[in-house]
Amino acid sequence: MRRAILAALHRTLSDLRGSLLDVGAGNQPYRELLLSNTAVRSYTALDLLNNAHYSKGDVSWDGVQMPLADGSFDCAIATEVLEHCPEPLVTLREVHRVLKTSGVFFFTVPFLWPLHDAPHDEFRYTPWSLERLLSQAGFTDIKLWPTGGWNAALAQSIGLYARRAPMNERVRWLLSAVTLPLVWLLAKTDRPVKEFHHGFYLMPGIAGTARRRAAG
Repeated sequence: MRRAILAALHRTLSDLRGSLLDVGAGNQPYRELLLSNTAVRSYTALDLLNNAHYSKGDVSWDGVQMPLADGSFDCAIATEVLEHCPEPLVTLREVHRVLKTSGVFFFTVPFLWPLHDAPHDEFRYTPWSLERLLSQAGFTDIKLWPTGGWNAALAQSIGLYARRAPMNERVRWLLSAVTLPLVWLLAKTDRPVKEFHHGFYLMPGIAGTARRRAAG
């Protein structure tokens, strides 16, 4: 999953520049990458005020209204965040508000993934629901793509079972050792589809970009 997110971010690096807002930044795993490998000049981490599980952000918010001026940032990212937002349209409208005209928004969401940060795990999105929400929030030029194909789906399922399913720890060690070569092979040979279609096994998730709509 982490490799899929990183690959999606690398695909978008050339579009990120100027001042960047990391929405729900958590432990800010991409700060160094963004500041050293792109035209990004400044990085601002935004996270909830009482978020004890992660490092403190540069700016805190209440999850409803960002304490930031309109058009403050050239670009924004939100990796594995939107599934935790009780009102995702509210969050997306705030991201749209603080972006400059034509500012780029990069995001990722999981599709099939264990419940996490319980009880603050709210949604799983299809590409059509994401596109609708982004459009309603005012975004345009929306581009979505899967972060993995059938092989990645199987690799992730095997890995999650081996590492997280309830079992004796000796059995877990043996199962992990036996399945690891298969998991690596599946991941290496994965070929995500270029567009979503009926029957596609959407896993690990979705990545995408959108832009703030120009005035008028």
